[in-house]
Amino acid sequence: MDFHPSIWPLAAVLISLLGALPIMLSARTPNLREGWTLIIAVGKFLIVASMLPSVLAGGGFVFTLAEVFPGVPIQLRVDPMGMFFALIASFLWIFTSLYSIGYMRALDEHGQTRYFASFAVAISATIGIAFAANLFTMYLFYEVLSLSTYPLVAHEQNAEARTSGRRYLSLILGTSIGLALPAMLVVYSLAGTLDFTTGGILAATGASPSTLALLLALFVFGFAKAGIMPFHAWLPAAMVAPTPVSSFLHGVAVVKAGVFSIIRVLVDIFGIDLLASLNLGAPLAYFVCITILAASLVALTQDNLKRRLAYSTVGQLSYMVLGVALLSASGVTGGVLHIAMHAFGKITLFFCAGAIYVASHKKYISQMDGLGRTMPITFGAFFLGAMSIIGLPPLGGFISKWYLVIGAVQADQLPILLVLLTSSLLNAAYFLPIVYRAFFAPPPPDAPVGIKEAPIFCLVPLVVTALCSLTLFFYPTIFLRLAQAAVLP
Repeated sequence: MDFHPSIWPLAAVLISLLGALPIMLSARTPNLREGWTLIIAVGKFLIVASMLPSVLAGGGFVFTLAEVFPGVPIQLRVDPMGMFFALIASFLWIFTSLYSIGYMRALDEHGQTRYFASFAVAISATIGIAFAANLFTMYLFYEVLSLSTYPLVAHEQNAEARTSGRRYLSLILGTSIGLALPAMLVVYSLAGTLDFTTGGILAATGASPSTLALLLALFVFGFAKAGIMPFHAWLPAAMVAPTPVSSFLHGVAVVKAGVFSIIRVLVDIFGIDLLASLNLGAPLAYFVCITILAASLVALTQDNLKRRLAYSTVGQLSYMVLGVALLSASGVTGGVLHIAMHAFGKITLFFCAGAIYVASHKKYISQMDGLGRTMPITFGAFFLGAMSIIGLPPLGGFISKWYLVIGAVQADQLPILLVLLTSSLLNAAYFLPIVYRAFFAPPPPDAPVGIKEAPIFCLVPLVVTALCSLTLFFYPTIFLRLAQAAVLP
């Protein structure tokens, strides 16, 4: 690729970071504060989108801030992989911001200025991860994302929120500092560089297979935002946060940052050919299959809607790592593409969960009998989001799972094909009963009257993201092109 020096990657990162200041200064004027939030969100997306035509044409952009160590600069680079992630995150942040306004106002939540400012810093870190040109830069932004999302997880400031926040921070920081950081130092000592390079940088180092296998394990578990068992416990614990935070964690940034980081390491530090030559793909694939099935089984047992969605996310994240671990063209494409398809489907489901709580104050599935009759738009959108996560046409999730299935066949991994099919059935088993309860089960005799749809600021985002999941089935072109360009020579 032909990378041109440009200020635009830095602008994409900084606009929301600097925007946190006017948000905080507008604490006493909620309309102005939220106006700043929406202006910054739209501005960030427009900056990211303005670079898309060049990337699709085979070009890119680069900006170097400083060289910290010899051959290790803090550098931003816009390539297909980074554009893929940044485009999803910046677009969905617009609707997360809009939804947050409706949700936080409807429930008269405290600490709204801190909430919106933390959001702004976190999305800056997310775009920094997306546009990182090397492992060191990505690691720095990864840690900023961890720290900036802690106030969001612990937002309620009660005992449960503080406990969940500590678990979140201890697991996320503990694994990145204790596992990923040492692995990064070893890579630098072996290769003399940390640059993301097509085909990887470790093949030419002559490192032993056992060393490379250990490095792979350290990176996979070190980026614990990906929720791979046994380092997944932070994810359901974080559901104590307000629902827009859950949407951000699951759909826009945090968990996707973990998966994105692992995929970057697999593709651009190790390289697909090296992983294949060492036969490391199959063990990784079978390992994440355990997470896929176990998380789905646990989701079946959850009555709390957000916790069921959380365990669903744990399983779905491993689909993405599984795709790359298959080491086949279609598998890798499907794994990367599932980042986008899951993002739109899962953010819709969390938006719906929040809208249900705002309108009815119900958060348990067993309490939702007949609720779809009074909230048909919300539960209709929930049905579309669930269909996408299950992988049924005509929703976008079918496209990414199709590539995963083809990838498993190409890799001659029929047991993994069975895991994919079984998992999809489990997805249906824990999602479709919710829809059935809402539309077809009779409401309880003591059901409150007067329940109606959530406020418009909550309703519009969930409708838009649900329709996006539908649209992506018919028009997946841009994301598919970026996914293929990111992982294929």
